[in-house]
Amino acid sequence: MRRSVGSDARGLEVLALLTGATTGLAVAGFDWLVREQAFDRVLRGPLWVQAVAAPLGLVLAWLVLRWVGRGTGPATADEYIKNFHDAEKGLDLAPVPARLLASAATLGGGAAMGFEGPSIYLGAAIGAWWQRRFSRVFERADAKALLVCGAAAGVAAIFKAPATGMVFALEVPYRQDLARRMLLPAMFSAAASYVVFAAINGTDPLFPISGTPPFDLRDLGGAAVLGLLGGGAARLFADAIRAAKHSSAALSAAVRLPIAAVALVALFAAGRGITGRSLMIGSGYQAIEWSLEPGHAAGVILAVFALRALATSVAVWAGGVGGLFIPLVVQGALVGSAMGVAVGASDTTLFPLLGIAAFLGAGYRVPLAAVVFVAESTGRPSFVVPALIAAATSQLLIGRSSVSDYQQDTRDA
Repeated sequence: MRRSVGSDARGLEVLALLTGATTGLAVAGFDWLVREQAFDRVLRGPLWVQAVAAPLGLVLAWLVLRWVGRGTGPATADEYIKNFHDAEKGLDLAPVPARLLASAATLGGGAAMGFEGPSIYLGAAIGAWWQRRFSRVFERADAKALLVCGAAAGVAAIFKAPATGMVFALEVPYRQDLARRMLLPAMFSAAASYVVFAAINGTDPLFPISGTPPFDLRDLGGAAVLGLLGGGAARLFADAIRAAKHSSAALSAAVRLPIAAVALVALFAAGRGITGRSLMIGSGYQAIEWSLEPGHAAGVILAVFALRALATSVAVWAGGVGGLFIPLVVQGALVGSAMGVAVGASDTTLFPLLGIAAFLGAGYRVPLAAVVFVAESTGRPSFVVPALIAAATSQLLIGRSSVSDYQQDTRDA
């Protein structure tokens, strides 16, 4: 009788740690190559280079998927969600090199998408590979164990947020549920991945916040209102992203890519004209930093919100290979910043962070991961309470919308 590694806690923990460590190392390499060696050079280049780099990256990504990947699609995080629900089939590893190369071209050129998409996909692929190496010790009930561990490790590494990685990997397959039997393995994998990545890149939080910004009952009421606004805006954004995915096949690449190139250059120029900065390219961390600066009018912040939403939608429509987690984070921070300015908030950080919790929690249907992300990415667990209120109320207006087509509502059993 074959022994299940799932019934051997120590064996599963070892494999989860191994998956996490290798994922953390791989994500660190991908981040160094694409962010530091490609995108950072784009940012240091002249304006014309910044304007055309994203369209050129999308063209290169299409060529890679077309010729290296033999027509494979651009999905990354969606592949994890899709395969999680396919009990009869493991993750197909053949398209992995092509998708990662296409993602490097997309993100290295500065398309408005996130590094977490390929990080999740890379981690899931590593977990699936390890699972196949030890397939003889896994039973049917354990078929997706290391897939989940790898996805958790990918998020944990790229955001330096192990709890977020664990919760996101368990939460994202469902709109209203969590994956079962995976908690401890995902925890071990996320922790190992974080340690390896942090050993290379340091332990500083993603969005360091100085001091301990206070909040009172008025802020909690504002969190509820912002949750509703964020949920409604996230629904529109999610619908736009799904429409972009579904309509991308309606036009040939020969037509779609030139249209996307013109649109992205125009959006870059509009963003420079409004802000004087290159906020329409890259994952969006610069846009978040800009939104936290005092002195910006609410209308200008909302204009950047609209332009970034269009830039991400166009990149998705053009077939860009990247994540949507960080674009949701960016849009949430901009919504929160605009509301903070509108109500005259004395603190410039609280409302943007609550906007992140609301927009991310609604757009990806991961309210728990959104709350944990706010706490971990800022290094301030005191934000958990208002973030929880914002994330919870955001669910009231999101309906069944999500940026992913492959989520299910609940487990079958």
